[in-house]
Amino acid sequence: MSTALRRSSVAPPAPAPGRAGKRPRPARARGAYKGLLFTLPFLVGFLATYVIPIGYAVYQSLYQKKSSGLGFGPTRTVFTGLANFTDTFSDTSFWSSIVRVVLLGAIQIPVMLGISLLMALLLDSVAARAVRFFRSALLIPYVIPTVVSTLIWLFLYSPTGSPIHDVLGRAGADFDFFGGVATYLALGNVLTWQGIGFNMILISAALQSLPREMYEAAHLDGAGEWRIAWSVKVPNITGILVLTGMFSVIARLQLFGEPLILRQVAPESINTDFTPMLAIYYKAFQTGEYQYAAAQSLILALVTGVLALAYFRFTNRGAK
Repeated sequence: MSTALRRSSVAPPAPAPGRAGKRPRPARARGAYKGLLFTLPFLVGFLATYVIPIGYAVYQSLYQKKSSGLGFGPTRTVFTGLANFTDTFSDTSFWSSIVRVVLLGAIQIPVMLGISLLMALLLDSVAARAVRFFRSALLIPYVIPTVVSTLIWLFLYSPTGSPIHDVLGRAGADFDFFGGVATYLALGNVLTWQGIGFNMILISAALQSLPREMYEAAHLDGAGEWRIAWSVKVPNITGILVLTGMFSVIARLQLFGEPLILRQVAPESINTDFTPMLAIYYKAFQTGEYQYAAAQSLILALVTGVLALAYFRFTNRGAK
């Protein structure tokens, strides 16, 4: 008993100097702090490359350049509110360029995805070693920079020195790749050639993730390879088909590099308002209307988001 009394009477140890009143930080708070430090480089990059430029574009879109006097005096930038947006909504050439790329995508995207799906299905039925070879070979057009690939096709479309024109000439045919509807065919061919490999890789990866037991059950039911592909494989990869389609819709509305290069040889067929991105580029860097171009870029971003959402809802209208 005396020993217990002596132990209870011993005073607790005094707190260390300089740390009185401080509680240890909870483990959850320490984890959140470390997580924030881990994501800090991404947050800084996201702010620097997305948030700040978008905020600056919104700021620029609220101003216009005005000339004093009869237009011969110095220009000054004045606040005009939503005037640039109002002018854009009444700009028929800008909206015509959006309709143009939408119609181009309505034909080119299904063709591109159809070829990509067909190639992915063919690769899914060959040996693994051959799959690796063909995947790498078909991905080369996507790896090649846009400028280089467009210049390659520009040479092939050229009337002088082109092997395509040489073959057509020997057959007694003469075809102009930069006249009327042929301009859209030439541009659509370049876009399809560039995008087949990338979309094929995504679709092929989705096919590889499907359980092989489904194929074995279909074989036992007497289904052939094409029947299995159409009734088993394709219905189970609709998600990746929708995703690649949505990416392609966004890419078509942002079409810029290919028509800019093709315009050097066909300025009559591909004008400065051929695509909305071309219109914004020439407004900003040729005529110096940065504020008007900023308003157009914001409206284009809104239209792109609405069309992508509409495409996603339309293609998933039957899903729960």
